[in-house]
Amino acid sequence: MHDEPHGTLVLLRHGESVWNLQNRFTGWVDVSLSRRGMAEAARAGALLRDWRFDVAFTSVLLRAQDTLYEVLKQNRHCDHYMRVHETGREWYEHFHPAEDDLRELKVYSSWRLNERYYGDLQGLNKDLARQRFSAEQVHIWRRSYDVPPPGGESLKTTAERAIPYYRTRIVPRLRRGETVLVSAHGNSLRALIMHIEGMTPEQIVTFELPTGTPHVYRFDAEMRRLGHEVLHPAEAP
Repeated sequence: MHDEPHGTLVLLRHGESVWNLQNRFTGWVDVSLSRRGMAEAARAGALLRDWRFDVAFTSVLLRAQDTLYEVLKQNRHCDHYMRVHETGREWYEHFHPAEDDLRELKVYSSWRLNERYYGDLQGLNKDLARQRFSAEQVHIWRRSYDVPPPGGESLKTTAERAIPYYRTRIVPRLRRGETVLVSAHGNSLRALIMHIEGMTPEQIVTFELPTGTPHVYRFDAEMRRLGHEVLHPAEAP
């Protein structure tokens, strides 16, 4: 029934960051992966070593990019890749490609895939934030769908930038039957999963997305979801 080519989407949350380890609100602060985060990225790379990706997308933040590049470094089908910032995409892609260009894996980076912007909470230890604003208020900011922290984004506003990007930049590749890798963040990926799975706001706020664990979705040419699986690190060879 599903013998025709189908698109495959791999969603990967970056490995643990230094501020994840320190229990701090990170948002758009460009912190690096922790030692454990690098190991998580390496395990994800082992899981995806034999996959042949047609294109990759990531945010403009280093922790997502470093996770992606660790995966590509281990991938036996990726000889070389070209990083293309969305703001410079038109400049890069205006020329007639050479033969070597056609073999490059293009990696597109966009702020629209960034983590949720936490505004005044960025950099604060979460326990300190609870003391300052109350545990109840911090819980509301972290777990509600549409209540943003002061000066920041809610999950709803994160979805309002991430989902249109997914529809315009990623869905056309999936419709062509390509295999797409997205390395991003807990909240931007939860926004995409909410859209893909048709979750309600109540369902998505309780959905947890572990670091370094690939989620795989398969679609037919009409973008009907054919299947979903999670590749756990324990399955790595």
